[in-house]
Amino acid sequence: MHANMPPPELLAALERMGVGVPADVRGEQLTGGVSSDIWRIELDSGPICVKRALGKLKVAADWRAPVERNRYEAEWMRVAGAAAPGAVPRLLGQDAAAGALAMEYLPADSYPLWKGQLRDGLADSEFAARVGARVAQIHAATAADAGMAARFPTDGIFYDIRLEPYLVATAARHPDRAGALHALVAATQAHKRALVHGDVSPKNILAGPDGPVFLDAECAWWGDPAFDLAFCLNHLLLKCLWNPAATAGFLACFTALTDSYRAGVDWELAESLESRAAHLLPGLLLARVDGKSPVEYITTEPARDVVRRVARALLAAPVERLDDVRRAWKEELSR
Repeated sequence: MHANMPPPELLAALERMGVGVPADVRGEQLTGGVSSDIWRIELDSGPICVKRALGKLKVAADWRAPVERNRYEAEWMRVAGAAAPGAVPRLLGQDAAAGALAMEYLPADSYPLWKGQLRDGLADSEFAARVGARVAQIHAATAADAGMAARFPTDGIFYDIRLEPYLVATAARHPDRAGALHALVAATQAHKRALVHGDVSPKNILAGPDGPVFLDAECAWWGDPAFDLAFCLNHLLLKCLWNPAATAGFLACFTALTDSYRAGVDWELAESLESRAAHLLPGLLLARVDGKSPVEYITTEPARDVVRRVARALLAAPVERLDDVRRAWKEELSR
């Protein structure tokens, strides 16, 4: 990365947001996402982060999504920041015309990425518990707000950017599990209870000094909170194939996050939500090797086959408890 002139359309968007841009503005394009262009831009007051949604995502498959999702991401940040202060960066503005938003820039030395810590084998179950508790806090606050559903009419966006590329696309690769995968789509669409982030992944969570900070809520949706829980737990299982030496720590994080999240569920029976998450998790596992967005660190067929064996077995014979998913995964890894 090197300092250069940000795209004119981003600078115009900042002007429309009321964010003052100096004449000699410089910035650098940041890496790490497939769905947006992200820039660090230097203002007289200090650096900010500007994010613009892409219509075609940067993956091998033909994966498109409406850029209006950027508006709902900004709205999610407003809601989540009120529900759980400190859980999101400070939002500076949003411009619908450009599909762009501006937020405070959080430096990596104080806000390291959780994914990087997990890659290096730092499996902190206390931090995982704080992730689960903070996600549940946002879900609980929004589940109690009767007007929230009308603010997030994003069923189509969520289908385009989550359900279709993950579950529907994977069903095409596994026709003998297609019935189960399509049933997960229907069940997820049928349980609208809270405001869902949609991408609660370690790559979108900063380990801040005051707890986890969530980024990239492009999939924000009034829907099934079990999706966020299963989506994040999925990554903790997959990390065992990235850094096998830290497997015990990752599985401890899985349990800690599950338990802390369950403790915050007050809008429905925790057992019902956990059952939906336990059903969904194998589908998400399989999607990360055979869907439109495979994880980049599982690179060999033997490793992909580990995921397929566990996921396909659990899709055929679903379990009701997340601990049973964890146990099946651990048993396969120990073979």
